[in-house]
Amino acid sequence: MVIVQKMTYCMQRLYVKQGLHIPLRMVRRHASKVAQPVLTTKPKGSDMEEPSYFVDMRACVVSGGKGGDGVVSFASTRHNQFAGPDGGNGGSGGHVIFQVNENVKSLAKVPGQVAAVDGRNGAKRNFQGKNGQHTFVAVPQGTVFYSAEGQRLTCLDEPNDYYIGAHGGKGGRGNTAFATSTYVAPRIAEMGAKGEKNSLQLEMRIMADAGLVGFPNAGKSSLLRAISRARPLTSEQAFTTRSAHVGMVQYDDYEQVSVADIPGLVKGSHESKGLGFSFLRHIMKCTCLLYVLDLSSDDPWQQYEDLKHELQQYNAELMKRRHAIVGNKIDLPLSVNNFQIIQAKSNVPVFAISATEMTGIKNLLIHVRKMYDDIKSEEAVEPWSD
Repeated sequence: MVIVQKMTYCMQRLYVKQGLHIPLRMVRRHASKVAQPVLTTKPKGSDMEEPSYFVDMRACVVSGGKGGDGVVSFASTRHNQFAGPDGGNGGSGGHVIFQVNENVKSLAKVPGQVAAVDGRNGAKRNFQGKNGQHTFVAVPQGTVFYSAEGQRLTCLDEPNDYYIGAHGGKGGRGNTAFATSTYVAPRIAEMGAKGEKNSLQLEMRIMADAGLVGFPNAGKSSLLRAISRARPLTSEQAFTTRSAHVGMVQYDDYEQVSVADIPGLVKGSHESKGLGFSFLRHIMKCTCLLYVLDLSSDDPWQQYEDLKHELQQYNAELMKRRHAIVGNKIDLPLSVNNFQIIQAKSNVPVFAISATEMTGIKNLLIHVRKMYDDIKSEEAVEPWSD
């Protein structure tokens, strides 16, 4: 296995797109050192704090600024009372611009309505009105834009990419612009044009590097709280988690891997039972999957089979994703025996953990990092396509 060391992910893409080979000096062979997870011990605040939800879809109405109006004005000086027209043009309205910000990981802060600043009206003495400032909205990398009719408009794949969601209106011309040799005193001016108004649907193409998939009360939220600073609600009540949460796992080489807690599925989820299709759609946006099973239940292996069936019925492509089995609640009775049964039946990696006791977490996170590195290595070699 080859690990790319002294190159950023964007540099790898640049080499591949230009048909160049990655220099050998930038590549090293697999060494014995493996990136280790860094589990924070910093307090996570009061349990009464309102949890923040992850948003990967957002409807947004954007309005460009109106252009300023032109002015009808005539100059009058000491020596020439009729010095001619001097009405200035109006300024153009501002645009609404969506721009990639690598520090933004969710669409939660994208407002439902965004309006740019209007342009100023013109003034006498041929003064042009000030242009309206553009309004910038930060979005995550990989955000896809759709029209209200569902037509795909664009996708922001690269850092600092931008998309103009609504153009501002052009400023109107003052009466100076209409003066000619035969029409020396025009008394007309243009009004500023209205800005565009569009209804957009924003959707993140990639939600997280790893997704936690399981039935209610399998311990997905507890696991996410144990490995990151995310704070999804935990309870013995079924369907405690009703919205997706994403946490970042830190490693000692300063790499971060995002892990998503997907609300629990039920039998028949592919038929829109339980919480419906919306959370199966979340799973499609995770590059690898972790099936979280309750080892203390009567038949955890059947849980695994049922989960695979639901995902396969929704989209067979999910069966090709890298995945592993996470047996939670290993500290409870019957769990050890059930874990051994799963190990004997499974042909994929199986990890026994206790999210509440922090047992087996480190080995699980090392494997998550391995899957993450393997996926990035494949992307560095294969060409990119939407």
